[in-house]
Amino acid sequence: ISDNWPGYSLDLFTYPQHYYGDLEYVLIPHGIIVDRTERLAKDIMQDIGDNDIVVLCVLKGGYKFCADLVEHIKNLSRNSERFISMKVDFVRLKSYHNDQSMQDMQIMGGDDLSKLTGKVSFLCFLLTLFFMFCKDIVGTGRTMKVLLNNIEKYKPKMIKVASLLVKRTSRPDGYRPDYYGFEIPDLFVVGYALDYNEHFRDLNHICVINDHGKAKYRV
Repeated sequence: ISDNWPGYSLDLFTYPQHYYGDLEYVLIPHGIIVDRTERLAKDIMQDIGDNDIVVLCVLKGGYKFCADLVEHIKNLSRNSERFISMKVDFVRLKSYHNDQSMQDMQIMGGDDLSKLTGKVSFLCFLLTLFFMFCKDIVGTGRTMKVLLNNIEKYKPKMIKVASLLVKRTSRPDGYRPDYYGFEIPDLFVVGYALDYNEHFRDLNHICVINDHGKAKYRV
């Protein structure tokens, strides 16, 4: 999605009335998200071979993408000659205050991963991750470095990262996931489980929040 993309007018879509006046425009409609996620599932199915998958969903922003991606993989598996076994676990990353990234990141949950010691050598980890975009997170890869370092101690056979969104950055050391849906400009986006202080998760489309919305829900 180019930097000069004007987006879609809000008048073309339905969305929760309590967000009227809080959004600039729709960046990615829900239908396009669904179609793109289905294609990501197909690409993943082609790449993982006969490996079973442990899906690590990064909460809270990743839950809708995770659920949709897993459902598409299940559907493709049912209609293919090979069955893909999947287990799901959850972790939560907290790294934002309002629309600004915090220096210290908290990782919560995922306690059951310790039970995989000795078994993960034949499992493929597929991390479903939404980046809550702020330039320094994507530019330095700080979020993924912390999370991946935490996962690698369990010695998985393979680690793959899937992200619905990647924010475009001019820095050459920016982290790139193995699978991603859309590359977007340097914008703070909400919807499809992406939030601003726990608001907008119930918005199906991915939208750009305006200054009024930021002030209204600031903490």
